Amino acid sequence: MQDSGTLINPMMVEGQVHGGVAHGIGNAILEWMGFDESAQPVTTTFADYLLPSAMEVPSIKTLFKQTPSPLNPLGAKGAGEGGTVPAAAAIISAIEDALAPFGVRIAQTPITPQKLVELIGDGVRC
Repeated sequence: MQDSGTLINPMMVEGQVHGGVAHGIGNAILEWMGFDESAQPVTTTFADYLLPSAMEVPSIKTLFKQTPSPLNPLGAKGAGEGGTVPAAAAIISAIEDALAPFGVRIAQTPITPQKLVELIGDGVRC
């Protein structure tokens, strides 16, 4: 449920919400920013720094509640970022639940496939 106040352009708001969810997915499982011992970035291309694509982002149905803001004449509010944190939290929780028999606890994101294999092998906290 997204409350963006009065929707000036519903299609744009929906796109913002979908982008926020995609960003949350990336935060949870893909977007790792690496640095070398000199603090120089090592993930400098899209081959190294992974972003969610259509394959990783599910179909999203957005429900809107329009409660106009009293703080501006249009009644508009912010949009999009509301899906970022809950998407990442839901994914990490689902992974932990699925891997509970292995004693896996995740304390850091992104949880890459390589890190998952390590955690399953170790059965320890990330």
